[in-house]
Formats: sequence, structure tokens, C-alpha cells
Amino acid sequence: MKMLRFCAISFSAIGLICQFAAESRAQNYPERAVRFVLSTPPGSGADVIGRIFADGLSEVFGRQVVVDNRGGASGNIGADFVAKSPPDGYTWLQVSSNHPVNVTLFPDAPYHLLRDFAPVTRTDASPIIVVVHPSVPVKSIAELVKLAKADPGKITFASAGATSSTGISVELFKQQAGVNMLHVPYRGGGQALIAVVSGEVSMYFAPVTVGMSFVKQGKLRPLAVTTLKRLPWLPEYPTVAESGYPGYEFEFWHGILVPAKTPKDIIATIHAATVKALNLPEVIKRMKDRGYRTLLDQPEEFAAFIKADVEKWRKIIQDTGMMKPK
Repeated sequence: MKMLRFCAISFSAIGLICQFAAESRAQNYPERAVRFVLSTPPGSGADVIGRIFADGLSEVFGRQVVVDNRGGASGNIGADFVAKSPPDGYTWLQVSSNHPVNVTLFPDAPYHLLRDFAPVTRTDASPIIVVVHPSVPVKSIAELVKLAKADPGKITFASAGATSSTGISVELFKQQAGVNMLHVPYRGGGQALIAVVSGEVSMYFAPVTVGMSFVKQGKLRPLAVTTLKRLPWLPEYPTVAESGYPGYEFEFWHGILVPAKTPKDIIATIHAATVKALNLPEVIKRMKDRGYRTLLDQPEEFAAFIKADVEKWRKIIQDTGMMKPK
């Protein structure tokens, strides 16, 4: 009996020590610089948003958050680096709306989105505005579809890459509208935008703030936005959904992932810091100025969102064969 009591006391003591160690670890976190990996090149829209967020985190932590651009392979290079990093809370990934698409497009990738990461939260989202070069003789989604069906392949659309959000948003539209338009991928959003502004390409599903800057200059013509409801600050523009394609919705989004097996107390601390950073007035303003709204999910909500997005795009890709890597 004495031995049993001794063992019980010992196990209780060990439990208390582990609990104390975990609490101390979370309270002292971070003790060194956090590395925030962006799987996009410097100067991209995701890079700009990521740096705004990192600035806010640096203020919250009182310690610099180091931005590490690891672009390439449709975001897989940066994601693989973080997936294989120590699960200690010091290496984060800026995940985006194209990563769930990659699960199906790149089945042989050296990491798996659902297995190798622990979700923290979504951080932001931004709608898209459908724009065409003024030489394209259409002023609505209906007219665009009519022209595309009359001459399949005549309408061309630019993107920042085949699996980028600017590419997959059009692929989703093509599927729902039943049209054939020629995809012209570029190495980034900047090149894609220049291509449509110059008239080299017919159309672009552009980030709303970027697209509107050229609409105001008369260099692009707007057709619709990709949210389910009209944007409060652009109420004159219809949605794709109300233009004849109910249910069509697409937004860019970004979020935070850390390596799987990162301790839950550290994830909770990261989530709390993210909440504070995204509620800083300067962060809200800088994101809003670029057409993004801040978002906050609980880790389990974000996990469910990612899983649903993976399944959504798997079905679309399998049903249509779109964007299969060559």
C-alpha cells in the first residue's frame, strides 16, 4: 500500500511539474525571434499583407518577427520548409487560399496540408473584381459569357500562376458558366495586371483594391465582384452570383499554420497574440486600405475550414480536370 501511495504521489508530482513547465513555457514565449515564412516572393500582395501582420506581431511581442520569403512551386517550397521545422512555435507559415488546391494538384508533394500542420487562425480575406481591357466589347458577366460561348478560346485571362488565387477563381467561374477561355499564367500578380492593362490579355480576376485603381484611371472596365453580396463601398457593381451564377463566391484569404505537434499552450499563446495584432488600429487601417478585412477563427474552426476547402477543390478538379500539372 505504501508503495502504491508513493507511486500515486510521484505521478501527481510529475503531473504538476509538467503543468508548471507548460505554463512557464507559454508565459515566457517568445524568448527569441519568430520566423514568419511567406511562400510568395517579395513585393507580391501576400508579401505586403504578411509584412503588415508581422509588424503588428512585433509590436505585440515586443520582439521582431522575421519575415522569410520562400516562394516557388505554387507555395509548396515555403510550406514544406515549415512542415519540417521544429514544432516549438518559432516557425510559422502564412497559408493562403491556393494551398488547399495544392493538396489535389500536387499529390506527391513532400508534405501534407492536413497532416503536417496545426492551424492557428485565418487572418484576412479580400474579394476579387472581374475586370476586362476596354477593347473587350462586354459590359457585364452575361455579355462576357455570351462572347466566350460564341468564340471559344477567344477570351484570354491572366493569372499570377496556374494554381494562384487569380487563376483558380477563374477556373471555378469557367466551370459554373460552362465556357472555354484561354488561361495565360504569369510569374506574379504584377505581371498579370500589366498584361491586361496593356491589352495583351482580355480579362483578369483582380484583387479589388488593385483592380479599382486602374478602373478609376479608365484603363480597365469592371464587370462584377466575387462576393455573395455587393460590397458596401462599391454598391454599384453586381456580384457574379447575382449575374446568373448563384453560389459563386471567391475571396483571397491568408492564415497561420505551425508545424504539427506544436504544444497546444504555445498555439493558444500564438492565437492570443494574433488577435491582439489584428485588432491594432494601424493594422486594421493598412489592411483595409489594400482591400482586406481582418478575420479571426478559433484553431478548430480554421482546421474545419481548411478541410472543407480541400474537399471542395478536390471535387472541382476531379470533375473538370482543370489545372492538372503537366
